[in-house]
Amino acid sequence: MAYVGTFSSPLRDVLPTQIDLPPGNGRGIHLFRVDRTTGDMTPCGVYESGTSPSCLALNAAGTRLYSANETDRVGDDREGTVSAFAIGPADGQLRLLNTVRSGGAGPTYVSVHPSGRFLLVANYFGGSVAVLPILPDGGLGAATDVKVDAGTLGPTRATNAPPGSFAFSGHDRTHAHMIQADPSGRFVLHVDLGLDQIFLWRFDDRHGVLAANDPHAVSLPPGDGPRHFCFHPNRHWFYSIQEEGSNIVLFDYDSEKGRLAARHTVSTLPTAFAGSNFCSAIIVSADGRFLYAGNRLHDSIAIFSIGDTGALTYVGEEWTQGNYPRSFNFDPFGRFLYCCNQRSDNVAVFRVNRQTGRLAFTGHYAPVGNPSVIVFLDLTTVG
Repeated sequence: MAYVGTFSSPLRDVLPTQIDLPPGNGRGIHLFRVDRTTGDMTPCGVYESGTSPSCLALNAAGTRLYSANETDRVGDDREGTVSAFAIGPADGQLRLLNTVRSGGAGPTYVSVHPSGRFLLVANYFGGSVAVLPILPDGGLGAATDVKVDAGTLGPTRATNAPPGSFAFSGHDRTHAHMIQADPSGRFVLHVDLGLDQIFLWRFDDRHGVLAANDPHAVSLPPGDGPRHFCFHPNRHWFYSIQEEGSNIVLFDYDSEKGRLAARHTVSTLPTAFAGSNFCSAIIVSADGRFLYAGNRLHDSIAIFSIGDTGALTYVGEEWTQGNYPRSFNFDPFGRFLYCCNQRSDNVAVFRVNRQTGRLAFTGHYAPVGNPSVIVFLDLTTVG
């Protein structure tokens, strides 16, 4: 099964002053059956939602799905919401369990803590992160902790912007863009694009509370705008992708103390590139040999090999077969990579060469309005 989250209403519903808004062509969470041999996707339902479930996360057992409802607005402070769904073990269909406030406006990212007892939320327009308890039935409780980002905003031009770049997306205010626990669950990290910082927290997994680590944050070059990050399978290398600077920074990660030390930076773009680009997703292959980075406007997926020290070497790039690749993901077996082309309303399917890391378009598209994220579930392993 594949679940595709979408923008189903314009982001102006969250922030009226935001420019260049996605039109909201999605219908909610789109469901597909996936052919393991060809990678082809067959539609098998839609969970209708007009609140832009733009980020999805599965629990480890594959029995629950969680969605960040980015354009929902609840209460006087107009918070976003997060929804919990039960997944039918036979057919993969979704049943709503409940919906709760996200702890801020515009929730753009959710992840399940390794304990399976908490959901972590990043609220992009609220500039906050929250911890939501996962109840025994898989539903969500009210936030056990909310932290609001504060600090000095970065400049409107990235330090490492390509020549001629006018890329500007998130230095108007604080913007928490991603939150995730480290593999041990002892520490939680989140990025704020507007502050150009990665924050590090100690996590109390009994009470669901965040406490500032020492040091509490590391800074990226001014204006570069950290967006997303990923850990290498060895748990010691950490890669951060910068939305406006169009680069990736490798950090050494001290898992005992929850600390980051920057060591290596590479561009996500070809050497001769000039103009504007916005980076998006970043993932590492399960075997730890390759890293993939998304470029919006350039509309490519950059491919890097990972050396013995964690350093990245540019392998090549692949056109996404669409416009504005917001995110991409591997199927559970690592055979295919699926790219959500937000502005061209499709998901494109690529076969992965696991020896070279390169991608080859399969010819398969799935029509989805404003796809934002795709996650996979192998139903044969559920239950």
